[in-house]
Amino acid sequence: MTDRLPAALLALVATVLAWSGIGPKDRGTWLMEVAPVLVVVPVLVATRRRFPLTPLLYVLVALHAAVLCVGGHYTYAEVPAGFWVRDALGLARNHYDRLGHLMQGFVPALAVRELLLRTSPLRRGRWLTALVTCVALAISAAYELVEWLAAVLLGQGADAFLGTQGDPWDTQWDMFLALVGAVAAQALLSRVHDRALARLGASPDGRRPGDRMAA
Repeated sequence: MTDRLPAALLALVATVLAWSGIGPKDRGTWLMEVAPVLVVVPVLVATRRRFPLTPLLYVLVALHAAVLCVGGHYTYAEVPAGFWVRDALGLARNHYDRLGHLMQGFVPALAVRELLLRTSPLRRGRWLTALVTCVALAISAAYELVEWLAAVLLGQGADAFLGTQGDPWDTQWDMFLALVGAVAAQALLSRVHDRALARLGASPDGRRPGDRMAA
């Protein structure tokens, strides 16, 4: 893989991030929403040469980053696209946050799958699928704990970050959608992901020479 795709995706994410930071609805909420982008993107840039990821995963990470940045700019409950969908389908609320949590399962699942195949003894099969799904759910649960801590520390100031919109089952919906995303990612993209790993020069088990050491 050439450097063109990662460089183009990095430029795209940087542009969307910069846009989202211009006059967001609430600066504190924006910072909390885009925090994963501010952490993950530098890590991927720093490890690009030593541990390059598949183009598929880079694209998915960029899409997830864009979703986070848009949500951070407007707050999830007030993203215009969510209102359009709400009005078109006659829904009771803005469901953009549901998209965010679906992505929260979908993208990490492929990332965990790639890391496990390249750095652990696990092979493709039911155990890999089960473990990837469990890790994706653990990530979702950890995020819900972060939201709970924000609510405890900030009180009503965390309402925009939580984005519950009065739904008492919002936490359960968030984790359920992360589960759906994780399962869907593996069901829909495992074969494509395997081919991407092969093109990256990985072994039949997903590993490239030196991957275990890099991990």
